[in-house]
Amino acid sequence: MERPAPPVVVALRKLPNPRLTGLGAGLFASAVMLVLGFLDWLLFDSSPLVFGLLFLPVSALTALWVRTADLVTAPISVPIAFAVGVVPVSGGTGGVGGQAMALVTALAVHAGWLYGGTLVAGVIASVRKVRDMGRRQRAAGSAVRPVRRPAPERG
Repeated sequence: MERPAPPVVVALRKLPNPRLTGLGAGLFASAVMLVLGFLDWLLFDSSPLVFGLLFLPVSALTALWVRTADLVTAPISVPIAFAVGVVPVSGGTGGVGGQAMALVTALAVHAGWLYGGTLVAGVIASVRKVRDMGRRQRAAGSAVRPVRRPAPERG
């Protein structure tokens, strides 16, 4: 007899559940972070707090939406997406050198958010991988059950 799922689980199951490839998850995260970076620049005058807070759910969604076979790519693609999204927020001036220096400075200053989002993606990907390994082990265990035959009677 199964017990009913908690309301939070029921609500989460109603959300979209796409399965992105590793490349698709990286492109998704990068595109979303670039758009959020521009919105942060336009609406909040390049607020690092807003950008960092928006980075955390993008990291979580990337790790939740990547295919099981590509789980290892989530914690790798999320920091790349952060670097792409921080370009509009960094606010560099003075040509390519000034832009590059502002980008490196912004990455160093916002390293806490970068590590936090990477940690979120890594934990979610690890939990998903452990659950998948358990699911496979249970399926393999139930498929290869030896058939017990009664011992022949001696008499």
